[in-house]
Amino acid sequence: MVVIDPLANALTTIVNCEMRRRKEAVIWPASKLIAMVLRTMQKYGYVGEFEYIDDGRWGKIKVQLLGRVNKAGVIKPRFSVTYNELRSMPYWLRRYLPSRDIGILVISTSKGVLSHREALDMKIGGVLLAYVY
Repeated sequence: MVVIDPLANALTTIVNCEMRRRKEAVIWPASKLIAMVLRTMQKYGYVGEFEYIDDGRWGKIKVQLLGRVNKAGVIKPRFSVTYNELRSMPYWLRRYLPSRDIGILVISTSKGVLSHREALDMKIGGVLLAYVY
């Protein structure tokens, strides 16, 4: 099977397992980007603990689900966003999140993968990767 976008497959797997009320999800293939996005989601309480499983090929990530993810997806194409666009014109927030103060945008910045709230606090921009609520 050919995997075109591993991050999209990972988030789709999490949403599908949440809809079926499973306790955990197994994501493959594993990558550093997926692990950093999961770490950001874990920081805001959307997923629980996760661990990397080395199977000798691509690797897998086992994620504990908490039942808090309603929707998660990638943002394609990956738009660049500056600090001023995040602060003054919340177009991206209105486009991808359902309401004010609900959910996070995951942004890849020069300081690592952060949520939009952390990027606003650090006053940096980046590339939009995903949304979670």
